[in-house]
Amino acid sequence: MLPRLPYRIQIPLGLVLAVTLSVLLVSVVAAQISARSARLEIVSTVQRVIDLLVAQGKPLLAQDDTWRAFTLLRNTAALLPQTEKGQSRAALLDAQGRFLAGSDPMRLPTGEQALGVLINGRLLPSVSAATRPRTLTTPDGGMALIEPIRSDDDQVIGFVFAEVDAAAFAPDWAALSTPALIGAALAIIVLVPMGWLLGRRMAQPIAQTANCIAQIGHTDAAQLQALIPHVQDPELSRIAGAVRQLLIETSVAQANAQRALSAERLAAVGRITAAVAHEINNPLAGLITATRTLRLHGDSPDARERSLDLIERGLQQIRTMTTALLPQAKVEDRCLSLDDFTDVLTLARATASQHFVSISSELDQQAELCVPSTVFRQVMLNLLLNAIKAAGQSGQVHALLQTNTGKVTFMLCNTGDHLSNDDLQQRLQAEDSNDPHGFGLWICQEFAVRYGGGFSAAAPADIPSPFASCLSFWLPNLVRHVEK
Repeated sequence: MLPRLPYRIQIPLGLVLAVTLSVLLVSVVAAQISARSARLEIVSTVQRVIDLLVAQGKPLLAQDDTWRAFTLLRNTAALLPQTEKGQSRAALLDAQGRFLAGSDPMRLPTGEQALGVLINGRLLPSVSAATRPRTLTTPDGGMALIEPIRSDDDQVIGFVFAEVDAAAFAPDWAALSTPALIGAALAIIVLVPMGWLLGRRMAQPIAQTANCIAQIGHTDAAQLQALIPHVQDPELSRIAGAVRQLLIETSVAQANAQRALSAERLAAVGRITAAVAHEINNPLAGLITATRTLRLHGDSPDARERSLDLIERGLQQIRTMTTALLPQAKVEDRCLSLDDFTDVLTLARATASQHFVSISSELDQQAELCVPSTVFRQVMLNLLLNAIKAAGQSGQVHALLQTNTGKVTFMLCNTGDHLSNDDLQQRLQAEDSNDPHGFGLWICQEFAVRYGGGFSAAAPADIPSPFASCLSFWLPNLVRHVEK
């Protein structure tokens, strides 16, 4: 709870807590010392009472004067601690260890055996074992003292017995805790206002610095530098200096980021321009060939019709692609047809003839197909042109269009160098920004991601002979959605 509070509150509370704990700790130690001193004082008092009874009781034991012994014990026992509460008592014993007289006749009855028997829950030593002073203690802290009384000829003529219960040694905790409570109260009264002022003074530059840090990125760095406080404390000065350095670096980083953003925008414009030029130039070569065919064989109705259809679909593809670049344009595309597959092969054969590359095709139609015609035509033409270049002079290219209820796949194989899937991914990453002439494969990957399809290179086991590489592009077949 305390770490969540601000410093101007933490500091006075911490001071009060520290002083209070210190006062309580000192009070506990003082109470322990006082309790130990009180016990030693009680033991010393009991010993003095025993010495007095030994001196005064010797003639009474010699005369066996019980009444005078009672009088002596009544007057002397008053010196013992807590006698009025029945927590201490004394007695004179005869030479056989029997009670001659006791300050508490109910608990120390006259004539009863004392030594060698259980008295008040404590087993006393025998007569022979009590010939020297003995001190007995109990687990609860009580104490009993036995001291022999000797005659002038050093014969044991009796004993002095004194007993103090554990309750007599218990310290007065209420009296001992009063100074601690008074000290804690005074500490709180004095230190709370002082701590509050000190905490506010210490926390003010920290709060100003934290406020500046919170505004980084939202306020001009030059303005924030003027708000950072100047302090004399070395640690706070280091923090303020670090924040100033951070603001300077932030200003530099913002300027660099702005320059990098401008450069990135120019690079993006360049990549888009290169991609558009690439995608427009691809069908133009075939369209030019179609116009030449129309000029040479325009008298034939069939040749004229095929050439015009090819030109119309190619121009429509260019129109759809350029319209898609407009942010507010709504592009409506038709489903791919088998004529589009034929158009792409026709457009690519013009380039293939220049490299003496033969193109073969295969159609595996297991279901109706419906994929965006402009996208799929663009991908098929890109892959065909790349495969023709990869096949090399007098190479071979094989195109397969396969459809089923789930997807439409276009696979293209060539006899050039082998291209693994890892090589393809590396080339795609390079073409994204570093190779303006390789946009064909990169655009195929972008279309696959955008339309939920896939683009990859076939594993060696899946490549038919005599080809070395196969690329596969597929999109989900939407014919089921169209039918609904």
